[in-house]
Amino acid sequence: MDLLAHLAAFTATADEVSFSRAADRLGIAQPLLSRRIKSLETRFGGQLFDRSRRQVTVTEFGSSLLPYARDVLERAGRLDEAALSARAARVRVVGVPAHCAPVALAAVLRAGSEQGTTLAVRELPPQQRESGIGDGSLAYALLRVAPERAAFRVPLGLAAAKRLARRSLHLEDLRPPRGVAGLPILTLKEDEVPYARDRLARAAARAGLPETLLRPAGPAAAALAGTLAGRARLLCAEPFARQHGASWTPLADTALHRGYEMGASESHGGTGEVPRWLAETLAEVTR
Repeated sequence: MDLLAHLAAFTATADEVSFSRAADRLGIAQPLLSRRIKSLETRFGGQLFDRSRRQVTVTEFGSSLLPYARDVLERAGRLDEAALSARAARVRVVGVPAHCAPVALAAVLRAGSEQGTTLAVRELPPQQRESGIGDGSLAYALLRVAPERAAFRVPLGLAAAKRLARRSLHLEDLRPPRGVAGLPILTLKEDEVPYARDRLARAAARAGLPETLLRPAGPAAAALAGTLAGRARLLCAEPFARQHGASWTPLADTALHRGYEMGASESHGGTGEVPRWLAETLAEVTR
């Protein structure tokens, strides 16, 4: 027995003093309402309504039970409201790389709303995203991995004040002439992960670039200012360069590109899996 539905039939009939009007109020057929009343009477062992008169009236037995029926329905309503509030208050935090396009982040939040999930987006360095998944402070995150085993890749290239006359760029193309210092190559925090640093250093050594040309970018604003002034080149993804008015040429060595996989925490009741709708939306965040 759906006790709440049966109690709703009981209280509605008592309010409307009519089986037909009570059925209309509940949006059900009158025979169904009558069966629910009969089931309650069988359960409680007594008649709830006197049907012998032209107008339905509540029996003395029914009147004694009616306040309790209303109380149960009121408490059930409050329970539903509490559950709704709890769902709304349960925010799932998503860790993403810094400098993502605002429109892409808005799409993530909108997708969560459409799925009934409240999301909050935090732009974090790679190490903090990985540790956040481990300690449960993040529900989901984009995690850096080597591009050859990544769920998806983001091409990296060099931003510069002027466009290089090449469709793609090999690091040896940047080898400065003897006696010339050469422009430094700045790396953002997103690329300051051990495997990426090591790969870039080895590739630069093979290309004959001085080790001193590879430098952490520090604050992104300062790195961009130096790049646009022609004092440096910045290793970054194309959207970041275009967004700030810099020219961009992709690196030919795909082993130096960014790789990402989706991470999900198992803490706080999580399943350890990223929902498909979220994975599809997050895949667009860094592009």
